[in-house]
Amino acid sequence: MKVILTGASGYVGEGVLLECLSNDRVEKVLSVGRRPCGHTHPKLEEYIVGDFMEMVAGDPKLEGYDAVFFCAGISSIGMSEEKYRIISHDIPLHFAEILPDKENTAFIYVSGAGNYKSTTQMWVRVKKSTEDTLAAMPFKGEFNFRPAIMTWYKGQIHIQKIQYVFKAFYPLLRLCGSGNTMSEVGRAMISASESGYPTHTVGVNDIIKLSRRLDQ
Repeated sequence: MKVILTGASGYVGEGVLLECLSNDRVEKVLSVGRRPCGHTHPKLEEYIVGDFMEMVAGDPKLEGYDAVFFCAGISSIGMSEEKYRIISHDIPLHFAEILPDKENTAFIYVSGAGNYKSTTQMWVRVKKSTEDTLAAMPFKGEFNFRPAIMTWYKGQIHIQKIQYVFKAFYPLLRLCGSGNTMSEVGRAMISASESGYPTHTVGVNDIIKLSRRLDQ
């Protein structure tokens, strides 16, 4: 499998990148981002872009890939809806629209765990709109991942301070169905891209199931 990945300089994207680089099912990873990811590997190629919204269809660097793992994103805390929508809605949709050969490509969007019935929350409105629009695109498979608390992958360098706090409570969160390992998230993306999944929405327990499916 050849994978395009965004967000490799962030927490989730970096963890997924490291899983892809160590996984024998992945032959190549093209990291697309505004800055270098900080890692080197024989499988890894980087494509630095100044502005995702200026990328255009027909870019030869995006051709020949089997899956896209769109992990780029940002917290909604302290952000206006206008700015948050650009990052969490406009950019991923534009990127999806310009991709070639959608019928033979799986697209995975990292959304987030939460109550998606509560549309009074700004981030829910934005994320749900992004998910619904992506699901209607003609990809081979489109999956909206909604992980909760994730423990980092060995060797990660982009770890926010809050993650160290979460890690102390991770065993309890795991028991409550609110925790994944970063390896599980990456493996689940590979699994869904290879063999599909019955629903577009992929929650914490679905991620665990998909990850384990690789060993079957």
